[in-house]
Amino acid sequence: MSTERRVRVVLVDDHRMFRTGVQAEIGETERTGVDVVGEAADVDQAVSVISATRPGVVLLDVHLPGGGGVEVLKRCAGLMADAEHPVRFLALSVSDAAEDVIGVIRGGARGYVTKTITGPDLVSSVFRVADGDAVFSPRLAGFVLDAFASTDAPPVDEDLDRLTQREREVLRLIARGYAYKEVAKQLYISVKTVESHVSAVLRKLQLSNRHELTRWATARRLV
Repeated sequence: MSTERRVRVVLVDDHRMFRTGVQAEIGETERTGVDVVGEAADVDQAVSVISATRPGVVLLDVHLPGGGGVEVLKRCAGLMADAEHPVRFLALSVSDAAEDVIGVIRGGARGYVTKTITGPDLVSSVFRVADGDAVFSPRLAGFVLDAFASTDAPPVDEDLDRLTQREREVLRLIARGYAYKEVAKQLYISVKTVESHVSAVLRKLQLSNRHELTRWATARRLV
């Protein structure tokens, strides 16, 4: 990557260790051309830091305290619309769920990549988004094409809409057969927090156990 250009980046993720890892991977300015000018761990911090620094690109996690990545996009709509110096958003998430991808793209993000992406590919994606391109991990591009190819909006699932983004992610992993400890490891949360999310999901969906939850998720093709 040529270092003649510089792209100013803000990292938004609620896991400090992940932010540190990304910073180490892409923040070697002389090598990558990326200047990490700010970090945030929740929605309010993100909006404040982005407004103060006006970066070229924001690496945005989908699941954040305070309303998630979609809420950040909503509150930064004016910055995205700036004709001279637009702030562009690239979602960087552990989730590969269609509803997460489509949600942030509808919110205004220019792309969506998963956290399995390599450092060099992430740097390349940052530059491409800064140039106004749309960037997606290969499998995720299909979700967006399918969603926007139809002239009709996708049907609203009122049951699914009752769940928070984090609850949806926990639901999906549980439905795939993950144990609570495995879910906790995947999402960087405690087992107790996983248990709380599962209880909330069962209550909201009026289900009795994880077997019913798995059938519910499978019927909606969330697994």
